[in-house]
Amino acid sequence: MNENALNANVGHRLRTLRLSKNIKQADAARELGVSAAYLNLIEKGKRVTPFPLLWKALRFFQVDPEEFMSQLGEGRVDEALAKLLDEPLLKTLNLDQDSLQSLSAEPKLAGTVAALFNLYKNTRSQLENVMAQLSSEQQGRASSSPADPRLDYSPYDEVSDFLQSHQNYFPELEEEAESLRQDFGNDRILGSGTLIKMLEARFGITTRVAEAPEGSSVVRRLSLPDQVLELSPTLTEQPLKFQIAATLGLLALDKMRLVERIVGAKTKHAETPRLIKVNLANYFAGALMLPYGDFFKEVQRTRYDVELLSSIFGVTYETVAHRVCNLADPKRKGLPFHFIRTDIAGNISKRYSGTGIKFASTGNCGKWAVHLAFLNPSQLIRQYSAMPDGTTYFDFAKVQLQPIEGTIVRGTAYSIGLGTHAENARYLAYGLPTTDLKRDAVPIGVSCRFCERPDCNQRAAASYRFAFSFDEYTKKDCFFSPLVHTDRK
Repeated sequence: MNENALNANVGHRLRTLRLSKNIKQADAARELGVSAAYLNLIEKGKRVTPFPLLWKALRFFQVDPEEFMSQLGEGRVDEALAKLLDEPLLKTLNLDQDSLQSLSAEPKLAGTVAALFNLYKNTRSQLENVMAQLSSEQQGRASSSPADPRLDYSPYDEVSDFLQSHQNYFPELEEEAESLRQDFGNDRILGSGTLIKMLEARFGITTRVAEAPEGSSVVRRLSLPDQVLELSPTLTEQPLKFQIAATLGLLALDKMRLVERIVGAKTKHAETPRLIKVNLANYFAGALMLPYGDFFKEVQRTRYDVELLSSIFGVTYETVAHRVCNLADPKRKGLPFHFIRTDIAGNISKRYSGTGIKFASTGNCGKWAVHLAFLNPSQLIRQYSAMPDGTTYFDFAKVQLQPIEGTIVRGTAYSIGLGTHAENARYLAYGLPTTDLKRDAVPIGVSCRFCERPDCNQRAAASYRFAFSFDEYTKKDCFFSPLVHTDRK
């Protein structure tokens, strides 16, 4: 600690002691035999505290000198200001702990700085919400009214919050799915034929294969008045099973009136209850084809081997990945997972955060396993990941290809990613050994626009979290990495 910082620290501690004893500055100055103005300068760190005066002050405040001196190196600052030390914006400004220490001697000024910074952070959070939704809102602006609230909170965000508030677990649907299986033999692998029988016996729905009109990509259409489910002939067995099971889920939800009971009309968007219904119908499909008890037992036995589980139960990798995020029964609780499905351009079409990780709608971190999986579609990609706040995860991802007419260009390519807290990696078949997590974890962020990392060699855009800083004579390994005070000599 330099001399100026030491003076500021001593002065600040004397001020703190005086205030803790509720002694006015003028009264303390009189007892110490100095002027109030001189004591004020000492408390602000603008004057050196002579040792005789310091010892006299410590006797006056009834503080042990040895304890006082041993704590000087701690550099304690105002609590509100101390929190600013970890803020990424601070890294681009010429501020350090000593600077904040001197601010602490002025409580009103310290409070003002902290309040202004918190105001900035709140504004920045609002900006993040706006930017995350801007592209989709521009597409639908023509049909949106001026009072449309979606700009900062979309229906999809509301659905995600709903699922996370229930830990993505719905025991009533689990019970209904189990009951349906018991009535039809409860085979481990359900074929499309069995599901069609369930549909007709339980709900009186007949099934037929029908070509969609030319130019249409509809693969499933349920007509309730006609009691007919039409299915596309292009569906292969696994997606066919899921579409029939999801239809069973829709009808079960109608019978149970579950959406109305647990959601009601308390949504911000009119379309949210219907979107929730779609999600719950898909949940039911997973519960029907992967019954909780049997699935949980196999998950434990295979140590979350998603590829093996998809073979055991005759479903897709993605269906199993979804289902491991549903294991929240308090009596048979699985590991917490986050789930993400993205295309090769980085667009996220599905996401769920059971671990608390934050997702961006677009422009995600290119160093994340779910994106790197496209580099080698035939292999499962694994990595430890570290967020800027120090939280670490174990992530793994696999690409799922669905060619059409022999080419993936006409078909679909998605990367399915799962992740859990790093300490849970030892419970997974895919877990990587590590003796130094800090060294082995790949530094990632939410997205370049909001990433707090000042040094990333793959940054694709400047971050809103840093003050604009540019020097044409100084270049980092990535053009968009901000210059921070440690980069300047």
